[in-house]
Amino acid sequence: MELITTTQGLEKAVSQLSKSDFVTVDTEFIRETTFWPELCLIQMASPDTTALVDALAPGIDLSSFFALMADKSVVKVFHAARQDIEIVFHLGNLIPEPVFDTQVAAMVCGFGDAISYDQLVARITGVNLDKSSRFTDWRRRPLSDKQLDYALADVTHLRDVYLYLQDRLTKEDRNDWVSEEIRILTARETYDMHPDDAWKRLKIRLRKPVELAVMQKVAAWRERAARERNVPRGRVIKDDTIQEIAQQQPRDAEALSRLRTVPKGWERSSHAQGLVEAINEALSIPKEDLPRLPKQHNAPEGTGAASDVLKLLLKIITEDHGVAPKVVASSDDIDQIAAKGNAADVAALKGWRRELFGEKALQMIEGKIGIKFENRKIKAVPLD
Repeated sequence: MELITTTQGLEKAVSQLSKSDFVTVDTEFIRETTFWPELCLIQMASPDTTALVDALAPGIDLSSFFALMADKSVVKVFHAARQDIEIVFHLGNLIPEPVFDTQVAAMVCGFGDAISYDQLVARITGVNLDKSSRFTDWRRRPLSDKQLDYALADVTHLRDVYLYLQDRLTKEDRNDWVSEEIRILTARETYDMHPDDAWKRLKIRLRKPVELAVMQKVAAWRERAARERNVPRGRVIKDDTIQEIAQQQPRDAEALSRLRTVPKGWERSSHAQGLVEAINEALSIPKEDLPRLPKQHNAPEGTGAASDVLKLLLKIITEDHGVAPKVVASSDDIDQIAAKGNAADVAALKGWRRELFGEKALQMIEGKIGIKFENRKIKAVPLD
């Protein structure tokens, strides 16, 4: 397979690919040492054309690739699309449209939660892919024939997977189920997080509003610093450092140096001053203007058993309909329904999820549905 290394070669390939109704797409990138993923290779395939593009080739212009990603007449097919879309968004300032994610479709079609590409290919086509090149350093040149064959397989077999899943979704009338998930995946705000919202990524439990204020300011400072320096967030400061800062609230470099999670001497670095300023900015917020702590959704006493029964109902229903439980209802959805019934503001009580599971969950809470053991199987049955 010839590697495309010129703008003219890419434009010619895109011209052929754009004649198809769909194009399968994958990317190879490196991001272990950077904030933004470094795009190294682009793989694309239509029913009659394949293309491997060296994104690191000197002077290559990827504009035609981004134009294809924006072409609404061509469906862009990915597997586990989020990181690929993030790359297109960062480099091309656009979200591919329209998009089909075979991992999402596979969940709707009952292949389990977050099935891997090689497992899906094996189950649908019977082909066992060679994944020995998975951890390649895609920045190094030249790429071997084995590496190129591995990369190309990520889009050639995806054609058969897409056609199979699309046909099955149509036959089972589940295209709308996938479309709802794709809308979230292709929302611009999914990839364009404002630094002031960076704290939402953190799994840190806080007890006081002032601690939350410090965490918010420090997380925003770290987000901006990581983007400007193009390094992973953890290279600036780690999550557990943010937690300790939020709790201890050091006001100067000396106090910062006494924290257990701060490396020795870091408080004297050029970045420490910006961190201290962020902390003091949070501590200067008037008490009445401090952010409110997020509400903890603690289930009322006695609803734990109800949640367990609803989870069993979910398992029964999803097995009967051949769909992954994860795509129908989350554990939090279940807990909220058990606690609040129809008043729960959760995805499982909206749209197709309500029709498939939510209504039956509410009926079970009301005592209108029960569960019985019959012929070695558990079934949900209406109660008189």
